[in-house]
Amino acid sequence: MLIKTHEDLKKLSEKAKAALEQYKSRILVCAGTGCVANGSLKVYDALVKMVKEKGLLVEVDLVEEVGHDNVGVTKSGCHGFCQMGPLVRFEPSGLLYCKVKEEDVEEIVNTTVVNNGVIERLLYEDPNTGEKITTQDENPFYKRQVRVTLRYCGRIDPENIYDYIAHRGYRALSKVLQEMTPETVIKEITESGLRGRGGGGFPTGRKWSFAAAQPGPKKYVICNGDEGDPGAFMDRSVMEGNPHSVLEGMMIAGFAIGADEGYIYARAEYPLAIKRMRKAIADAEAHGLLGENILGTGFNFKIHIKEGAGAFVCGEETALIASIEGERGMPRPRPPFPAVKGLWGCPTIINNVETLANLRYIINNGAALFKSYGTATSAGTKTFALAGQVQNTGLVEVPMGMTLREVVFDIGGGLRDGKKYKSVQIGGPSGGCLTEENLDLPLDYDELLKVGAMVGSGGLVVMGEDTCMVETAKFFMGFVQNESCGKCVPCREGTKQLLALLTKITEGKGTEDDLVLLEELAQNVKAGSLCGLGKTAPNPVLTTLRYFRDEYLAHVRDKKCPAGACQALKEYYIDPEKCKGCTVCARVCPANAITGDKKQPHVINVELCLKCGACMEKCKFGSIIIR
Repeated sequence: MLIKTHEDLKKLSEKAKAALEQYKSRILVCAGTGCVANGSLKVYDALVKMVKEKGLLVEVDLVEEVGHDNVGVTKSGCHGFCQMGPLVRFEPSGLLYCKVKEEDVEEIVNTTVVNNGVIERLLYEDPNTGEKITTQDENPFYKRQVRVTLRYCGRIDPENIYDYIAHRGYRALSKVLQEMTPETVIKEITESGLRGRGGGGFPTGRKWSFAAAQPGPKKYVICNGDEGDPGAFMDRSVMEGNPHSVLEGMMIAGFAIGADEGYIYARAEYPLAIKRMRKAIADAEAHGLLGENILGTGFNFKIHIKEGAGAFVCGEETALIASIEGERGMPRPRPPFPAVKGLWGCPTIINNVETLANLRYIINNGAALFKSYGTATSAGTKTFALAGQVQNTGLVEVPMGMTLREVVFDIGGGLRDGKKYKSVQIGGPSGGCLTEENLDLPLDYDELLKVGAMVGSGGLVVMGEDTCMVETAKFFMGFVQNESCGKCVPCREGTKQLLALLTKITEGKGTEDDLVLLEELAQNVKAGSLCGLGKTAPNPVLTTLRYFRDEYLAHVRDKKCPAGACQALKEYYIDPEKCKGCTVCARVCPANAITGDKKQPHVINVELCLKCGACMEKCKFGSIIIR
């Protein structure tokens, strides 16, 4: 079906929306990467089969009549609560089932689909209260979230363009082409206060205005989907769950700066995201929403996909451009900035997936509504990948300005196993580690910079009392050292030496002089590196030195790891009051380091102990501790 005009789009949107509203019930099975890995496609297939056997309609085209008594079964994108997957949501009730298995399907169809009942055992159970939560909106993981970017992830079929169009898809593009000029589009985005969601937080409208002001017939829009932070999957989820929102954002950006061509740069490690983006491009082209003379306005735009090899440095703008051009992904000195001289020497804007997915909301609803979320300098919402030792993990979207405490305890449910909160690492490997004193800090670009951290792309790792902060700094330094492209000396050699110093400290060989050297070297790497990745690489070291210096001192002065995490600094000890003399520990010790008579407290010879932990693992009385 070719959509040639604004009126064609409007009519199709109304028709598809009317078709959706005819469903008695619509079952959305999460088909994001996490749920697919846990078997959600088997759940989907079984649901389709059983619903068909019951004589209820499934899998209809949204431009056809549906019928009021029928049930639709649809694969959706990521719902965000990956820890509880596979997830199954029922429309319009909002009922949410967690950890659904193929063998649950018969009961679901008979109890819920046919008789409108609820299966208690498949509901989310609040770990703090034990309460069973029926609907997604009541679930504490979702209750405090404000979903703008993720609004339709988990609510539509990402591989069905009509589902997107039914939810006002491409209406923002239509509005831009029909009612606005490039100047008014840039003005609207500038007034919204949208800042780049990929890490730097540069104002999007300002970036566009630089590119728009450049002369020349050829300009490009690049969508940066090279999400390299460990544990981060915000961009992947958007590309998997709502790919057309990314395409629509790229076209709006292209119209604003005068570009007619764009590239999506996504890492090859995201096969499902790439597959869905390719299908979305093909469907948009087939319907006349991408290509020549879009909606009869004379606006042309084409989009290509470039698969990256997964190098972390290619998240940096100039390295990404080099990779698209077929060169090795290495940063280039700036200026000139890409907005002036970018892809193949042409003015280019680079926005990440989340930034582009925000654009349709701003255009459809106005800058003022978008700006009503967030803070004075950080407008809108931000997605975070909440991970670590918190009870509820997954993808969350909250208004900028929400505090860390609200995210960790209200949405995340606090720490697992009764552990005490110790720190949160925010912003990925280039971010910083914050303490309990920072819990009431608003998640805001500028507030986080004041304490040495950054929003970054949105990684948020919660750590408990048994986490060693020196080991944590070492982990992130190991990551950035491996991922350093090696072009500039401060990053290439500096990160290597920082890692060596941290390793020395965690092995109990460090001195107080090493702490001085560590800090001085970190500052030099920060000041002297060529690109943003090198400049922010020492952040985990600097913030842990700033907020957890006592822990560093314990490692170098006392040769102790207060968290009991550093293997070389562990000292196993048997509590004589708890030991029953069962001899199990002595029998499993590979070094014969444990001695004692039967039914008498045993002792460990620390000189012989290999610190393997086998004794502690086998002890039934909790008598072996690390000190």
